[in-house]
Amino acid sequence: MSVPMVKAEGVRKSFGSVEVLSGIDLEVARREVFCLIGPSGSGKSTFLRCINHLEQVNAGRLYVDGELVGYRQKGEKLYELRDREVCAKRSEIGMVFQHFNLFPHKTALGNVIEAPIQVKGESKSVVIERGKKLLDRVGLGSKHDAYPRQLSGGQQQRVAIARALAMEPKLMLFDEPTSALDPELVGEVLDVMRGLAEDGMTMVVVTHEMGFAREVGDAVVFMDGGVIVESGSPREMLTNPQHERTKSFLSKVL
Repeated sequence: MSVPMVKAEGVRKSFGSVEVLSGIDLEVARREVFCLIGPSGSGKSTFLRCINHLEQVNAGRLYVDGELVGYRQKGEKLYELRDREVCAKRSEIGMVFQHFNLFPHKTALGNVIEAPIQVKGESKSVVIERGKKLLDRVGLGSKHDAYPRQLSGGQQQRVAIARALAMEPKLMLFDEPTSALDPELVGEVLDVMRGLAEDGMTMVVVTHEMGFAREVGDAVVFMDGGVIVESGSPREMLTNPQHERTKSFLSKVL
């Protein structure tokens, strides 16, 4: 039996007195495109951030590739990993945010090669070659030397995807990657994500793009109020939801 790429067991997360995640249980298989949908404030982005330990869970267990996220277990006790160990694990997970967060003073290629050189200590010449191939892959072969201010939002987001891929991650997390884009630029980013799915990349995607979830997703989870309300295949969930809250949400976005 293959170990899931992501496994959550009773994951809880609070900010002060507000519980944002109230016992999340789910599994993401290898090579799966796993879509999280739901209203704003339902806990989707917080859960995504917990996967790479940008947020610490308050209870439960969260595993990536069979290993606890952020902790080491000895007997019945959990011990938090040192920052260096957390960063090493995080380097195996690519994350693409709503806002591109590119270095404005670096070119597209400069943004892509920064982390493999600085974090992993890879050879600059090797990383430059990989970076050029990745920019070609996301359709920006002619933009290696362009600065973020010279690129459209869709192009900047594609640079951000190439930057995440440059670390050669085992898992990609997407936090509403098209929500900050003008409508006409959404398609070019989703096309890149479709290509990654076809190549077998395991992806967890927080999205409002129901067409993408239906076409590319292998599994869909609807979250609301910090809990999983309903889950299933995209075709089942999006065409024949069973829960009234899911029906209400989908009636507004489809």
